[in-house]
Amino acid sequence: MFYEITFSPTGGTKKAADFLSAAWNEKTEIDLCRREEDFSQYTFNGEDICLMAVPTFGGRVPAIAAERLSRMQGGGAKAILVAVYGNRAYEDTLAELEDILKACGFLPVAGAAVVAEHSIMREFAAGRPDAADEEQLKGWSRKLKEKAEQGGPITFPGNRPYKKYGALPMTPKAGKDCGGCGICAAKCPVGAIPKDNPRETDGEKCITCMACVAVCPQKARSVNPVLLAGARAMLKKALEGRKENELFL
Repeated sequence: MFYEITFSPTGGTKKAADFLSAAWNEKTEIDLCRREEDFSQYTFNGEDICLMAVPTFGGRVPAIAAERLSRMQGGGAKAILVAVYGNRAYEDTLAELEDILKACGFLPVAGAAVVAEHSIMREFAAGRPDAADEEQLKGWSRKLKEKAEQGGPITFPGNRPYKKYGALPMTPKAGKDCGGCGICAAKCPVGAIPKDNPRETDGEKCITCMACVAVCPQKARSVNPVLLAGARAMLKKALEGRKENELFL
């Protein structure tokens, strides 16, 4: 059986995973953003193939995604690892994801690093994965399927120990246009927005995944513009230009 397992707060990772899953006629989807889900219920076996796609947060696997993946029982299932990054670098994401999955019994056999629109500064890699990416990733999907069926060793880039985790310290907040609908609270992967007062955000819980910004129907949530401008100035050089996707077989 084929599974597509994603942590995709703003949709870019899911879009990439869907393209890379195109060669499989049927799939079961597991959404790691669902905080109410009991991920320990998922037990796989050697006949299964799992495509695991996560975004890069500061060159690492998002901690909440790592924790939820670690509850699963791999049972020898073959794993395709996908790191999706916002046009800067994926650094140690694939290496860390490999270690997480091996520890809970998965067998990594292939993978990819894919560029998606930056979740905070959306002008960088805007619209990606785009039409050219779609054609490339769907072509890669057939190669991934062949490798997953054949098995065999795989080496992923990355450092051990991993780089120190560091993300942009920005907490999205509601503005005057907030209607209090609560969609952001329902979709927050970590429960940082109170259901009874969605205009508030718990800065200690927030992981700056930008899910609340992406789903707000009023476009009423945003990060501090001064902090955003500073981050843009600091990272502009690293984020410019078109980065290419990478395939690992």
